[in-house]
Amino acid sequence: MRLSNGLSSRQSVRWRKKIVQMSDVYGLHAAYSAQRPHAPPHQKGFPAATRGTPMIQQLEDGDVSCVLLSKLVKLVYTFDKLKDAKGFSIVFSETDADQFTFVFANCLQSQLSVSMDVRSAMYNLDGAYSSRDYLPAGKTILPTIYFLFSLVYFPLAGLWVSVLYKKRLTMFGIHFFMLAVLILKFLNLLCEAEEKSFIKRTGSVHGWDVLFYIFSFLNGIALFTLIVLLGTGWSFLKPYLQDKEKKVLMIVISLQVVANIAQVGIDKSGPFGQDWVTWKQVFLLVDVVCCCAVLFPIVWSIKNLRKEARTDGKATAVNLTLFRQYFVVVICYICFTRVVVFALETITSYRYLWTIVLAAELATLAFYVFTGYKFKPEAHNPYFVVDDEEVAAADQALKLEDEFKL
Repeated sequence: MRLSNGLSSRQSVRWRKKIVQMSDVYGLHAAYSAQRPHAPPHQKGFPAATRGTPMIQQLEDGDVSCVLLSKLVKLVYTFDKLKDAKGFSIVFSETDADQFTFVFANCLQSQLSVSMDVRSAMYNLDGAYSSRDYLPAGKTILPTIYFLFSLVYFPLAGLWVSVLYKKRLTMFGIHFFMLAVLILKFLNLLCEAEEKSFIKRTGSVHGWDVLFYIFSFLNGIALFTLIVLLGTGWSFLKPYLQDKEKKVLMIVISLQVVANIAQVGIDKSGPFGQDWVTWKQVFLLVDVVCCCAVLFPIVWSIKNLRKEARTDGKATAVNLTLFRQYFVVVICYICFTRVVVFALETITSYRYLWTIVLAAELATLAFYVFTGYKFKPEAHNPYFVVDDEEVAAADQALKLEDEFKL
C-alpha cells in the first residue's frame, strides 16, 4: 500500500479487513520528504483507535490539535522515532480485546507532504500454538457459517429437481430458472466460505475473490430477475412479457451490474478515502432503486388479477391472494436484509458480528423456501390447487378491496 501527499486524520487509511484485536503490525517501510524539515515529527505517525472512538469530534471541538495527541488512541509509531532513517519496522502487540482501526495521521498537511510504502499484517493469535487468524474475532466463524448454508442449498436444489421430475407435466420455464437461482446461491456461498477461509489462514484476499465476485454477481442478477419474472406471472400465467415489464427487467439487470461494480469498489478501498464514500453512496442509491423497481410488476399483476377475479372465477381469486402474499413477503425480505441488517451492524458488539450474517442468510433461506413452496408446479387447474379455504380467503380479500387497494 502506498500513502502520499499529506494524509490527515480525516483522510486516513483503513485496511479492508476490520481487525478486532490488533496483535502485530510488522514490516513498515517509510520514506518521506518534507517541505519544511523542522516541522514537528511527533505530529506524524500511526495511531490505532477502537471502534467508535470520537477522534474527529475531538478535533472539531478543539480538544486536541492533533489526533496523535489524543488519549483515546494508542500510538503505534510516530516519526520522531525515525531520526535520520529512511524506513523502520516495528511489532505492536495489543492484549486489550477490542476492535481496532489502524490509520496514518499527518497533522501538518498544509506544511508537509508525506510519501511512503507500507506493508503490514494484522492478526489475532489463536489457540495453544498461537496460530495466526487474520479475520476479526467476531467474524472468525464466517467460513463455517457460509459453508453450512451452502450445504443447505445443495439438497434444496436436489429436492427441487425431484419436484420438477414428479410434476414434469405441469412445469414451466420459470421453474427451471428457480433451479438455476438455487444452484447459483449454493456456488456463491461455497466460494464465499472458501474466500473467508483463505483470508483467515493467509491474510490475503487474492485467493477465491475472483470466483466469489463472479458468482455473487450472477446470483444477485438471478435473484432480482426471478422476483421480477414471478411478479409478472411469466410462463405460468402468461407466455410473454409486456413492453413495460421488459423495461423494468432491463433496468433491474442494469442496476445490479452497477451495484456489483460498486461493491467491488467498496471492498477494494478504505472507508476513510473519498473513493470508498463515493462507491458506498452509489451502491446504496442503486440498491434502493433496484429494490423499488422489482415491486412494480407485482403491483401490476395484482391490479390485473383483481379485475379478472370478478368475472373469471375462483382460480383467479386465489392467484390474487397468492400475489398479494408474495408482495408482502418481498417487502419484508427487502426491509430485513437492507434496513434491519444495517441497524444490527450499528448496535452489535464486535464479538458477535457473525450474528448479522447469520440473520441475513436465515432471512434469505426463508424467502427462497417460501417462493419455492408457493410457486411450485401443481397438477390442477392448471397451475394452482384451489380448495375451499383458499376460495374463502380470496373472496374476503375482494370484499376488502376498497380498504386494500393492491
